[in-house]
This record gives sequence, C-alpha cells and structure tokens, in this order.
Amino acid sequence: MKDVVYFYVGLTTLVLISVTIMATMNFPFNWVFYVTIIGQGLVVFMVYKVLKDKYTTTKTFKDFYEDHPISEQEHYR
Repeated sequence: MKDVVYFYVGLTTLVLISVTIMATMNFPFNWVFYVTIIGQGLVVFMVYKVLKDKYTTTKTFKDFYEDHPISEQEHYR
C-alpha cells in the first residue's frame, strides 16, 4: 500500500479510539455522537481507499509468509 493509505488507516484508528475515550470520560452525548458519525464515515472512506489502491505484487499464495517460508518437502497433518 502507498503511504497515503496508511494515513487514512491511522486517522480512522485515532478517531475511533478517541470516541472510546470520550465515552469513558463522560463527555457530552452530542460530542460522542458526532465523533462516532465522523468515525463511521471515515471507516467507509478508508475501506474504499484501501480497496481502490493501485497496489500490485508478484507474490502468490505459494510464497506463504515471508517470516516463515515453507518448503515443498515439509509435511503437515
């Protein structure tokens, strides 16, 4: 993914965490409500941006995980 997409993911995460903190600290209902609505809109926007990102890779499912490569000789139950 491009760096711009990471920004949207981080922004959405921060807004939704702030909703949780605001609700816990008994902020006025209208504040919590409006920030929740903004957060839900950001989730939809973030998903759109992530799915429409022009990201390509040469990796396939046969590459498995990069931190734990598997060989063709390994047998699993």
